[in-house]
Amino acid sequence: MASVGNVGGAVLNWLLGLYIERFRGRRWFPVPDKALDRAQRWFNRFGMWSLLLSWLPLGGDALTVVAGVLRVPFWRFLVLVALGKAGRYVVLAFVTLRLA
Repeated sequence: MASVGNVGGAVLNWLLGLYIERFRGRRWFPVPDKALDRAQRWFNRFGMWSLLLSWLPLGGDALTVVAGVLRVPFWRFLVLVALGKAGRYVVLAFVTLRLA
């Protein structure tokens, strides 16, 4: 269930990313132009495979927003994010069971 919730949040971020560009440059826009440009360059450098790291606590959500900005196809996005986020819980369960 945790993976389903995490993937749902990532899908919401992807949708926000689809429409965020239209507000870029406005005074109230929460992300400075330089930061958004840097995130886009980073994502372009490492490609959509970086979405497997969307589970990371720092930067994972930003990856999902940038994927929307860059118009990563939804089904590819969904598969990669689901693998990354579910994989985290599989590893945690394995480690927990081995330590018990």
